[in-house]
Amino acid sequence: MKFNAYIQAIYLAASAGTQMLSVNTAKAIAGSGLEGDRYALGTGAYSAIEPTKVRHVSIIALSAIDTANDWLMTGDEPTFDCSETRRNIALAGITVSELNALVGQRFQIGSIQLLGTELCTPCERPAQLLSRPSFMEAFEGRGGIRAEVLTSGALAVGDKLLID
Repeated sequence: MKFNAYIQAIYLAASAGTQMLSVNTAKAIAGSGLEGDRYALGTGAYSAIEPTKVRHVSIIALSAIDTANDWLMTGDEPTFDCSETRRNIALAGITVSELNALVGQRFQIGSIQLLGTELCTPCERPAQLLSRPSFMEAFEGRGGIRAEVLTSGALAVGDKLLID
């Protein structure tokens, strides 16, 4: 399958609840996640939840954020920017259904091999941190995916999504 999807933004947070910081590059560590991010460090809000889940990297489509924000604006509610979704990678050039279809699939972003592990069900965390209760409804079915990092290396804004 050929996509024109690429990394629009990369975000890291050192610990649970801290602001997501935009970076131009990040080091992906196989079996762990993004260097300096809360889930690679074991300091994420859900790091100790049983049963454990692979939370190496979370990825969201920019189109999902646009759709959710359109829905929120019709209700005259505040919108969310990329960092406020608390996802690590924002991809441009991909639809929600195309991204969601990567669950269970191996794919590559730049030189990094990944395995889509599950859909990111919208949780209460962004809503609580920002006091915006409609996050869960707005992002239902479009909260992105989680992926396992299979190979180490650098990720950078502009890196393309490739599927074998």
